[in-house]
Amino acid sequence: MISGPLLFARYAFPPNERGLCGPADTAALRGYATAGLGDPDLRRLAVQFGGAWPYLQVIATANGIADPLDRRVVEAYWIGNSLLDNARVAEHGAFLDEQFRRHAGRGWEPIAAGIPAGALPHHSFHVFCAYPWTGLLRAGRAEPSLHVLDSCRISWGRVVNADPVLVERRPLTWDGQLLALGPPIRCQVGTGFVTGLHPGDWVSLHWNRVCDRLTSAGLRALRHYSAHHLEAVNAVGRQVDMSTTPSPAPHAQHRGAG
Repeated sequence: MISGPLLFARYAFPPNERGLCGPADTAALRGYATAGLGDPDLRRLAVQFGGAWPYLQVIATANGIADPLDRRVVEAYWIGNSLLDNARVAEHGAFLDEQFRRHAGRGWEPIAAGIPAGALPHHSFHVFCAYPWTGLLRAGRAEPSLHVLDSCRISWGRVVNADPVLVERRPLTWDGQLLALGPPIRCQVGTGFVTGLHPGDWVSLHWNRVCDRLTSAGLRALRHYSAHHLEAVNAVGRQVDMSTTPSPAPHAQHRGAG
């Protein structure tokens, strides 16, 4: 079992290598993750992920854990676990408002509406609610909005071929009103930092890269918390007119969305 900082690096690297979030020193993050080194410099890099770091702080604080990069905290944010039971977003709404309002702008209205609906500090909440892509979908801008949402969320897939890595996963779909998971499809993905994959393994995916093998408990948790926030964002969408949600600035469209 790898350390919390290394687990964080595995999930954070795919968007970082695309320049979407985190520090500019992508090579350093890759180097630490490849070598399996969790030294203090990796922690310095992790703090620079403006999208993920506030949630890690919230989860750690709510559970009396001193280190936001404790493995349990990192797992709670990206995959989900029982720590989220103590970390309702509503109880930390002011803190998250301070962190994200300047990014969301007018798009914060539906986010605020989603907070009392049982939102949790899980990556799926951040993807579906804290950035404007769902609002852009509702405004009729299906692409690249749907592609970004589907790539940025942590999804899961079953390995059907190990070299190259081919997985079967359920893509995100949009019917003009609701976000949902479609029927399974097969797609080729990057191996990330996980080796020795075999057909039948279940893996987590971020921006088309394998992040980790999933245990049966991890798979259940990821499915559960993803479904929870899909349901929440669809419920909010029925109540809030998002047709006036502004388009993000050209260089801020994905920044922090990792």
